[in-house]
Amino acid sequence: MANLVYKRVSTDTQSTARQNLVLDEAGIEDPVVFEEDPGTSSRLHPLQRPKFSELLTYARPGDTVHISEMFRLVRSTGHILDVLDVLHREQVALRIHDGAFSAMDLTARHPRTGELLSTVKFMVQTLAAAGELQRDLQRELTYDGLRAADAKGSKGGRRPAIMDARATAVRAAFLGGRSIAGLARDHHVSRGAIRTAVADLMPEHTAGHEDTPAPELPVTLDMPGKVGDFLRATDLEPAERAAIDQGVTVRRGQGYTLRITAVPAVHRQILDRCQSLDGTAAVPAQRKARREYENRVGTLTPTGP
Repeated sequence: MANLVYKRVSTDTQSTARQNLVLDEAGIEDPVVFEEDPGTSSRLHPLQRPKFSELLTYARPGDTVHISEMFRLVRSTGHILDVLDVLHREQVALRIHDGAFSAMDLTARHPRTGELLSTVKFMVQTLAAAGELQRDLQRELTYDGLRAADAKGSKGGRRPAIMDARATAVRAAFLGGRSIAGLARDHHVSRGAIRTAVADLMPEHTAGHEDTPAPELPVTLDMPGKVGDFLRATDLEPAERAAIDQGVTVRRGQGYTLRITAVPAVHRQILDRCQSLDGTAAVPAQRKARREYENRVGTLTPTGP
């Protein structure tokens, strides 16, 4: 029976020192360690993270997964329940060594139905909801602070990844025929950062206004929460990211939907971003959620050529 240790930090400026301390104090025998690359986002579904996927491939019935605290592995209620379902199916135990979940057997099942015990499920949902509330409050305070700074003439948000002389070089290379993907590789930034630096040089920006079609009107669609969770951890264009960030969360039973308002073209771009949820790496609930969103986007009137 193997002891599988999972570690993760959310940014490349953090370390696993605290996790190491908790896990060392636990006295785990012969640990097999799986540590995500620094900066692996908590928004990315655990079942899609490289090292946790590698851990599940390595695991055998009777093994135990050890983590310092629950939120190193999962953040949302849906993610917790998805992971517990997979661990139960693979007959792998989960041991949490610190935090609110440390005193609970999260893999406990009803002896006859095989379903997660109702008391465990209730506690998981309650504690996860409390964590989500804390993050929502932090997000609201951040937006309030940005609005207050804007009123004083200060510009909020992150600094551009491409700045000053570097931006000049990127723009010159773009005008010289270099592709956005190639420039992103050369400068070790996202394609979105390159597009921001050369936005006014792109054909769609400089095209004559006489050929510009009438603007599309925004449309509101409900996006399943599992699709929203995936997209929050995906590299998106500015318009796509703005639509996701400004979406309104609507609670529905144990899950939620994200009410997105955007022009049809942006809805279609967002749908293209989650094509991988049809792949074998996605869990069935994610594939179903993507199909639901695809059906809703499909009701929009197609744009002309």
